[in-house]
Amino acid sequence: MYNTAEIIAVGTELLLGSIANTDGQMLSQVLNEAGVSVLYHTVVGDNPARLSQAVQTACRRVDLVVITGGLGPTYDDITCRVVSEALGLPLEYRAQAEADMRQYFDTMLHREMPLCNLQQAWLPQGAEIFRNRVGTAPGCVIETREATVALLPGVPHECRTMAREQLLPWLVKRTGQVIVSRQFRIFGLTEAQVQELLGPIMDHAVNPSLAPYAQTGQVLVRMTARGPSEDACRQLMEPLLPQVRQRLGDCLYSEDGASLAGTVVHLLAKAGLTLATAESCTGGLIAKELTDIPGASAVFRGGVVSYTNEVKAQVLQVPRQLLEEYGAVSAPVAKAMAQGARRITGAQLAISVTGVAGPDRDDRDNPVGTVFLGLAGPEGVRVRQLALGSGERNYIRILAALHALDMVRREITHTQGQKE
Repeated sequence: MYNTAEIIAVGTELLLGSIANTDGQMLSQVLNEAGVSVLYHTVVGDNPARLSQAVQTACRRVDLVVITGGLGPTYDDITCRVVSEALGLPLEYRAQAEADMRQYFDTMLHREMPLCNLQQAWLPQGAEIFRNRVGTAPGCVIETREATVALLPGVPHECRTMAREQLLPWLVKRTGQVIVSRQFRIFGLTEAQVQELLGPIMDHAVNPSLAPYAQTGQVLVRMTARGPSEDACRQLMEPLLPQVRQRLGDCLYSEDGASLAGTVVHLLAKAGLTLATAESCTGGLIAKELTDIPGASAVFRGGVVSYTNEVKAQVLQVPRQLLEEYGAVSAPVAKAMAQGARRITGAQLAISVTGVAGPDRDDRDNPVGTVFLGLAGPEGVRVRQLALGSGERNYIRILAALHALDMVRREITHTQGQKE
């Protein structure tokens, strides 16, 4: 039974800040899904002595050590050798690992495998191989009386694939338990507000557990249950669902982890509606988020990035008088932008956004973070003003896009609720 884990990421480039340790974040999520608590994250460079010390320390304080990186074919890929020495095991040549690598080079890369890759076929004695279907470096897991250590490649997509397809099933098989998680996504509440609303439930929830996580402009709440089967886990979750829904109200927009853009696309399709966008300060970010969703072409008619007044006037047909009298960042212009996008695309709904993302105030002295949203539909146009603060430019753009998508979501939900 594995209850605790430590993740060790190997690579000097991580310490230099050249790349981010995305493997560590992903592995924490995978281990959490398996019911294993991650107690430590360690990053160590390509130094045998320091890596050996990190491995020995980790083996003494947790049940499972997961190491990522350092499994390549070059001289500085030292993980297998150092871990074997730390565990008192010799390296042994694994013919299956070589065969898998040769097949990958033949079928995926269509070239002969360099001899240096044979280094990757030497694994700690007795290790169970984790096959790598998206790369060359095999992973493995070593179980001794003193420790259990899993080795995974450091390349992010290889690490992610192996963790999901090999490590997670391996863990679930040994724990004899199934872990089921459900993700609730919230917009319009801070993490502290969510914590306060769900606190009475969270204080007593053990299985399933509830945990909030702050994300950019949003909050995610993960409900996790452990049981002998998926059905048993879902039955454990069932009594909590109405309580979570009631406390979060209409700020809860997804119960299956779908993004805000994904939720909007789903609602548009369900309601038989189409949407267009007119964006200024967000520079096409709303359209990008929508078109990232498969099936968006059925509901998204198109968008205009009207970054200048000339484009607002000539393409969206915003009256120049409004631009001169009120300025680009104003309620009348947001209204006219939404109307223009709806008119030229033929969409039933159109959302507009115009604002000051910074770093300075605009020519009308509007402070950074001032944003106007316009939503045009068959019943007319609604405009909303936001004050998003004087934060970093990209953060304001992301928040503005999220508010725009949420405005569309609420409009569709409200309209459909009235019809029902």
